[in-house]
Amino acid sequence: MKLTCVEICAGGGGQAIGIENAGFEAEALVEIDPSSCATLRLNRPKWNVIEGDVREFSAVPYKGVDLFAGGVPCPPFSIAGKQLGKDDERDLFPEAIRLIEECQPKAVMLENVRGFLGAVFEDYRRKLKSQLQALGYQTSWQLLNASDFGVTQLRPRVVIVAVRNDIAPFYHPPLVMDRIPPTVGQLLYDLMSERGWTGAKTWRDRADDIAPTLVGGSKKHGGADLGPTRAKAAWAALGVNGKSLSNEAPDPDFVGMPRLTIRMTARIQGFPDSWKFAGLKTATYRQIGNAFPPPVANAVATQLRTAILAAATSKKKVVPIAS
Repeated sequence: MKLTCVEICAGGGGQAIGIENAGFEAEALVEIDPSSCATLRLNRPKWNVIEGDVREFSAVPYKGVDLFAGGVPCPPFSIAGKQLGKDDERDLFPEAIRLIEECQPKAVMLENVRGFLGAVFEDYRRKLKSQLQALGYQTSWQLLNASDFGVTQLRPRVVIVAVRNDIAPFYHPPLVMDRIPPTVGQLLYDLMSERGWTGAKTWRDRADDIAPTLVGGSKKHGGADLGPTRAKAAWAALGVNGKSLSNEAPDPDFVGMPRLTIRMTARIQGFPDSWKFAGLKTATYRQIGNAFPPPVANAVATQLRTAILAAATSKKKVVPIAS
């Protein structure tokens, strides 16, 4: 059974990859950043990538789509910002509600930062849930750690799931994986040693934990580095220089703490090595650092697909009572 999806704020494709792997076909992906749009088109030329502001997008042509998804901007709720919520011009939850009403999907999946669950946003969450309830959805949110789904970083993220009332009884949140993700050293050893660095094995053994959360920064702040001072210190404990990114792996005779490459950060985020990125280094790293890890998106989307199909099967089994 073909299932379809409309995604807003698609970024560099992290959520889209996970949704695709769960068995959904993209009907439309909306993204305002030109570099991110170029990345999406580079990897999936057949995708309908709509470059522009979500506020100007209409979901009416996609009425009846199976899944509506998106990673609405995090700064309005991030503890690293001012947490202005509804008063932040970047808050796109109202637009998401408008689009959900327009396309009337069977299920909704929205991702945001852990700060969304803060006490300061209790009224905001209550209003969001009430709006979705009025549209015929049962809503829940769950804090998921990427490391519980095989990703080599903790990366806590809130996933907001809204399921149409008739499908809700069939939805069950994703279960964590019964295995420990690889360490940074195990994950990146082949990339660190690809130019013959003689210290690669020693570094691999030192980098014996999962990574700190990657920080991509916003359009106004943050560059091609691994985050603020505390994050850089955590990377240093793993033997990684987080002050900047490198264009290539260390030379054979390199001495000191190596820097990560774009490909290394993408692998840490859960992107497949086959996924290519468009844009300069800072633009590319922002796509990676701000992404929803594909394995986590896949876990949630798979549960939603299962629920949608189970509900459809249940309806088919209902036999009308003869009059």
